[in-house]
Amino acid sequence: APAGHTQDGGQETSFRWQCVDQPIGKLLFRRFLEGAPQFAAAGALWSEIEAFEQCEDAEREASAKRLRSRFFTPGGSEHCGFLSAAATAAPAG
Repeated sequence: APAGHTQDGGQETSFRWQCVDQPIGKLLFRRFLEGAPQFAAAGALWSEIEAFEQCEDAEREASAKRLRSRFFTPGGSEHCGFLSAAATAAPAG
């Protein structure tokens, strides 16, 4: 099977396909995150990133600042400490 993304029968098994591309899989995975206290911040971050992707250009800078302070700053209300320093670094420029 190429890169572990398929199994017998050609069924797609990647995380992206099951939990992002498939509406029911995405809903179930989000409910799982929101229902587990240790993963609730990750679920909230996912929701906020999707909202950020939909916001107008004029709102993006303020929205990004809110995301950084809430999820990426130690001591933030929903700090996601599991993210790497590279994932939480402010963009250059």
